[in-house]
Amino acid sequence: MTRSISSRRFFNPLALWADVAFKTGEMLLSSQSVIRIRSERIAKAGLAPSDEDLAEFQLMGHEKLVAVTEAGTAMANQLHTVLFGLPNRAVKNLLGGGVALFSLATSLTSDRAVTYAEAFNSATTRSVADVSQLTSASARIVQRGLKPIHAKATSNARRLEGAQVFLAAQAA
Repeated sequence: MTRSISSRRFFNPLALWADVAFKTGEMLLSSQSVIRIRSERIAKAGLAPSDEDLAEFQLMGHEKLVAVTEAGTAMANQLHTVLFGLPNRAVKNLLGGGVALFSLATSLTSDRAVTYAEAFNSATTRSVADVSQLTSASARIVQRGLKPIHAKATSNARRLEGAQVFLAAQAA
């Protein structure tokens, strides 16, 4: 089965990495807000935190452990999926291209030269597709790892900012 660069399995690595960059930026902005709100809360609580404060402080540590565990598991699963087929196929196509190039360089007839040129072209095309898929697979591994951390950071930002607005309205 020959794969072409335009096949359905081909993903745009640039778009995948752009998504990683966008999600990372969004997560960092949310984290900044969460850190600011929680730091203010810790400072206000001082040496006598309320039960609500203690619950929030405990939640901080628990959420980080859960998110890191989920991220590690997601990345390991994606890595496991990628590691079995793609590298083997990439090496096979790379070596096949080398053999075809060497055979082309040493061919004595024009018929042989055409045959080896076609084989080299086919192996090169497959190698380009493999490299692109490898780049895309790397981006998907990062996406899987970022997803639980991003989800927790953005949900915390919404929750804590909402609570802060509510408390400010009550104080007024």
